[in-house]
Amino acid sequence: MTLALSQVFRGPLKLVIFDCDGVLVDSEETCCRLCAQAAREAGWNVPDALAVQTFSGMSLATIQPMIERNAGKKLGAEWEPTMQQRFVAAMKEGVEPVSGVHAMLDAVQKLGVPVRVASNSSCEEMDVKFEKTSLSPYFDGRIHSARDMGVPKPRPDVYLKAAEAEGVLPCECVVLEDSDPGAKAAVDAGMACVMLRAPEKALPDWKGIERIEKLSDFPHILSELIKVVS
Repeated sequence: MTLALSQVFRGPLKLVIFDCDGVLVDSEETCCRLCAQAAREAGWNVPDALAVQTFSGMSLATIQPMIERNAGKKLGAEWEPTMQQRFVAAMKEGVEPVSGVHAMLDAVQKLGVPVRVASNSSCEEMDVKFEKTSLSPYFDGRIHSARDMGVPKPRPDVYLKAAEAEGVLPCECVVLEDSDPGAKAAVDAGMACVMLRAPEKALPDWKGIERIEKLSDFPHILSELIKVVS
């Protein structure tokens, strides 16, 4: 077990929880670009080139006041549901799985560890994404939406809800994330967190976080955790 994960994980490993966008489905950039477009429509000039840097990992509930502050205008109560429908429409037009995700999930299944998804996306949006990417069979009835709960990441509620639904303790869970707000939610939930992140991008300075650069590395980390506590 790595020193980073050992600061939080106590085992045995009873649940793996995945974020959705950027971890399972390659939808993060599309959604961030739609937010940048909405910001420009409101009067805040966020270029597409800075969309991911500006909005990655954030919920619409967080993005709306951010745009309002920078644009100097209120967007109204209908802005968030309108954006949600834009996301769903974009996903229906086409979305790709993150490279290597099916092989990674097959390897995790062979380890015999239950899996769930906990995301800032709505369940409606995730249903479309998973159908389009052939991921639905892995997570049927096992998805949790922070948006639908009304408590988006970086609040830990959606991760705690996933653990509760599985009947396990937070210290028996490992989360796979790609964004700082998501990792913060996992850490505050008391869970070990593995981040899918390029080597040139720094990890947040929180205990219990480990880096992987490609999805194929994740089953190996889980296998090592299982060996250590068995």
